[in-house]
Amino acid sequence: MEKKTIYYDNTIVRNFAYATAFWGVIGMIVGLYAALQMVWPALSFDWAPTTFGRIRPVHTNAIIFAFVGNGIFMGVYYSLQRLCKARMWNDMLSKVHFWGWQLIIVAAAVTLLMGYTQGKEYAELEWPIDIAITLIWVVFGLNMMMTIINRKEKTLYVAIWFYIATWVTVAMLHIVNSFAMPMDFMNSYSWYAGVQDALVQWWYGHNAVAFFLTTPYLGLMYYYLPKAANRPIYSYRLSIIHFWALIFLYIWAGPHHLLYTALPDWAQSLGVVFSVMLIAPSWGGMINGLFTLRGAWDRVREDPVLKFMVVAVTAYGMSTFEGPMLSLKNVNAIAHFTDWIIAHVHIGGLGWNGFLTFGILYWLIPKMFNTSMYSKKLMNAHFWVGTLGILFYAIPLYWAGFTQSIMWQTFTPDGVLQYRFLETVTRIIPMYMLRALGGVMYLTGAIMMGYNIYKTVKQGTFTADEEAVVPASLPKAVSHQKEHWHKWIENRPIQMLVLSLVVVAIGGVLEIVPTFLVKSNVPTIASVQPYTPLELQGRHIYVSEGCYTCHSQMVRPFRDELVRYGEYSKAGEFVYDHPFQWGSKRTGPDLARVGGKYPDSWHYNHFLEPESISPGSIMPVYGWMIDKPIDTTLTPKMIRVMQKIGVPYEEGYDKVANRDLMLQAQAITDNLAKDNLETHPTSEVVALIAYLQRLGTDIKKEALTDAD
Repeated sequence: MEKKTIYYDNTIVRNFAYATAFWGVIGMIVGLYAALQMVWPALSFDWAPTTFGRIRPVHTNAIIFAFVGNGIFMGVYYSLQRLCKARMWNDMLSKVHFWGWQLIIVAAAVTLLMGYTQGKEYAELEWPIDIAITLIWVVFGLNMMMTIINRKEKTLYVAIWFYIATWVTVAMLHIVNSFAMPMDFMNSYSWYAGVQDALVQWWYGHNAVAFFLTTPYLGLMYYYLPKAANRPIYSYRLSIIHFWALIFLYIWAGPHHLLYTALPDWAQSLGVVFSVMLIAPSWGGMINGLFTLRGAWDRVREDPVLKFMVVAVTAYGMSTFEGPMLSLKNVNAIAHFTDWIIAHVHIGGLGWNGFLTFGILYWLIPKMFNTSMYSKKLMNAHFWVGTLGILFYAIPLYWAGFTQSIMWQTFTPDGVLQYRFLETVTRIIPMYMLRALGGVMYLTGAIMMGYNIYKTVKQGTFTADEEAVVPASLPKAVSHQKEHWHKWIENRPIQMLVLSLVVVAIGGVLEIVPTFLVKSNVPTIASVQPYTPLELQGRHIYVSEGCYTCHSQMVRPFRDELVRYGEYSKAGEFVYDHPFQWGSKRTGPDLARVGGKYPDSWHYNHFLEPESISPGSIMPVYGWMIDKPIDTTLTPKMIRVMQKIGVPYEEGYDKVANRDLMLQAQAITDNLAKDNLETHPTSEVVALIAYLQRLGTDIKKEALTDAD
């Protein structure tokens, strides 16, 4: 067979490797800062950009899209060229991808700190950045698919299957979940509302974990683990079952984030069933990875790269067993809204994504720089410090989660709730301290790695264009050879892309479409009315400040929640909520029924100095809201946008909305003045008080009407 010489592009791999290490340390520092705020809330410094509500989404986006995202691209660009025996299709597209992604990361951090957010977990970024993500994702996909099409290796290796499924599914998830109506250049409202918004968001949110944090990393595992161990993957047939079962089942599981909520029961049940079935393909992947090392365990004891990879694959197995268990309703009733979920997420994030990334970096850097790692001792130290960091992080949070759930649900013999909510917060602060210690240890390991990589790069010689001898053309299949049936799809990348899209789209369509088209899924409630202009402004502030990161707005039908918060939440309550605000963590109490529970002065003092109202509170101070004015020029725009997405304000109401805003604001200001509290009617605190005082009152009106 005729051969030719080509040159693999290592420069793009090196750039993504540097970005991975850099953003990993930055994201971990931000995460540590957020963890410390849970112990010492004064670290928010009474400054909007440094409050937990703004810092937390910066941390999650930095880790998911900056650290893990760059890690994915690093691993894909290196392995794809060698699996295809072809240089990346277009060097300019590679550069556009790299720099475009870094600019998106910077824009995300800046805008989130400024309070520009769509208020949806893992999808907070505003519409201009969403468009930029879409364009850069297309650049990446075009470059990847054209490289595959131009390959000189006939069969697509299993890692490439996962790369293709990742690209097409993330594109689908991002586009569908990002439908929003812009209000101006940096503000928009979700096209969906309430129940539908929650379903679409967690269809996206769960599958962002599946198809950004899992499937591409499984592709990397299938390439780098055998390479590092110098052994073939354990089972080809198991990889086929693993791939197709995983991508089909995963997409259905999103509703398990919404158990016992106002989501229709049939959707919740689907989420549970498919979540439990996910154990099989997930553990199939773990077994395929670990069994690849059969006969190589002596090497594992000596090789730090393999140590990182073994712990990573084990963490993947543990978290993908725990996830389906958490989707069982009786377990979910204990764990949801508690720190157990935070522990679960970080087993996957720190163990699976973090350790596999570290292992790949330690394997790749010496290859590209034609040297060995500067210090094997530092690698081993990183491994042990990182592993202990994971344990110190997760175990206290599991303990905290159990403690929270037990305390929330405990009644006295007289049938009274035994603990105030604040007691359930102060009791677990020592666990938060240990969690922060675990974060310090894990970050220390990452800094060790950064130093080790720096010294390795200094002592090595970089090969920008790595020479390789490959076939001059794509080998043709030999017809008389009997091949496995799956080879047909493995030889056809476009068909694999289309079939992957069909497989993942089935679950999304069958779950989401009925929720929109069947009216009985979201029955209306006559007493539920659109927000007033002032309440709309207050809700905008609530979302901008990230209040949903600590507070839920969803009362579940449990005895303790009904006693603590009031009537359970119903689907029809949320028809005007763009976006929904059900939350996923209760660091603070649920707010679904807070309206009218406290006087306006209570809320004012609570924002000004939380501990004066709730001694021991870990809520940040929001003192700047007392003097900071809302932008009333936005009010007409808010009304017009809401009208476009279906909220029934009267025609022309945008022209008089500020009149109603001022009337309601003045009434709240007058109430505050009675308690000797002074502020301007258009201050942010007044708008936020108006929003909070509205929450749950529509249902109270319904109850009064029924009583009448």
